[in-house]
Amino acid sequence: MNLQFKIAHAIGTVFYVGKLPIAPGTWGSLAALISWFIIKPKISDPLFLLITGGIFFIGIASSEIIINNTGKKDPKEIVIDEWVGMWISLYLVQHDIIWGIVTFLFFRLFDIFKPGPIYAMDQMEGGIGVMMDDVVAGIITCLLMQSLTQFTL
Repeated sequence: MNLQFKIAHAIGTVFYVGKLPIAPGTWGSLAALISWFIIKPKISDPLFLLITGGIFFIGIASSEIIINNTGKKDPKEIVIDEWVGMWISLYLVQHDIIWGIVTFLFFRLFDIFKPGPIYAMDQMEGGIGVMMDDVVAGIITCLLMQSLTQFTL
């Protein structure tokens, strides 16, 4: 393994969270939820969105390197895509653990079952394909959470 792959693998697996043996996507999403809960109160919304966008592009690059080195279309240990999708989902959610958990549950449902446009994005090839289904799942979850919070708060 070369250094480029080792760095990409560490980043793509979110520092090896994706190597957990059961449900790596769920663990990656949970890590993103915990980090959101800790980090979000300390930074502004635009900075949070900027960081999320940066992680998205880093995720494309690291996923592409992992795919090229492993030959797998969408290696399950890559969970940086779940991280980005969760942060998109959580972007406008009230900073509250209950709302965070509800967001997590809806995001996981969309990511697992891949309805409509999420499935279409999942069919894309390469690093962009790894990332985009979770981005769309995050956008749909964000919109759903905004609708739910409007009716419940």
